[in-house]
Amino acid sequence: MTKVKKEKAAADGEEAAGGTEKSYQELIAHLNPISQPLASRKLSKKLYKCVKKAAKVKNIRRGVKEVQKFINKGEKGIVVLAGDTLPIDVYCHLPIMCEDRNLPYAYVPSKVDLGSSAGSKRPTCVILIKPHEDYQDAYQECVDEVSSLPKPL
Repeated sequence: MTKVKKEKAAADGEEAAGGTEKSYQELIAHLNPISQPLASRKLSKKLYKCVKKAAKVKNIRRGVKEVQKFINKGEKGIVVLAGDTLPIDVYCHLPIMCEDRNLPYAYVPSKVDLGSSAGSKRPTCVILIKPHEDYQDAYQECVDEVSSLPKPL
């Protein structure tokens, strides 16, 4: 009986890591002031799943330096930023770079969840998801929803 409980707890933990069901509201309370446009709970979950699929085929760029380098080289994709990154100065230039190059970008509430969805034990504050035929439907859905989010003034 304890084995079943452990398996269920592990499954619940995976779901919490994927979409942060239990504490989305708590996570929103800890966002930094520039976290606009913020992904809804549903869109955050889709983005985490897309990151997970992209990480499986090694089709993501992770971290400020790497993402910045490949945006400058003209690589296309969705930029996912963590809204609870402090200090803001670390990555506040990235949304401007994305807007200059017409790349869709959105903030998700947690860098810990963003890192774990990329298959890393460490939190990460920014990820670039590159398009790939293995997860094209999920990717396109995310692009459409992220692009429709209202941009900050």
